[in-house]
Amino acid sequence: MLLIAVALLPAASADEKAKDAAVIYPRTAESRAESAAGHGSGYGGVLVAALLMAAAGGWLFWRGRTGPGGTVNVRKLAIAETKSLGNRQYLVVASYEDKKFLLSVCPGRIELLTRLDAAPPTLLP
Repeated sequence: MLLIAVALLPAASADEKAKDAAVIYPRTAESRAESAAGHGSGYGGVLVAALLMAAAGGWLFWRGRTGPGGTVNVRKLAIAETKSLGNRQYLVVASYEDKKFLLSVCPGRIELLTRLDAAPPTLLP
């Protein structure tokens, strides 16, 4: 085995000498056009990478909207309406699921004023 490696060693060095002795000429515009036509423009890899990144971004966006089981996260708590009373005091209608509450918001405290029913109050004649 060692004899085969030693026998191939001088042949390899002769090939290396031939490569070193080769003369390299600058390419002309025609040869550049031929090589470009043969190799493509090189934008295929960039296009594939951009498509993969867009797909990953879409998946992450969809995953952020859905929960672990694939169901869409429905927000149960929402602010339906606010009314400023001045001096950093507000009336807030907050809804949770299908229930609504009237809250008083002042600096330093939040109070429940009343629960709002679906039916409007009736006025007495």
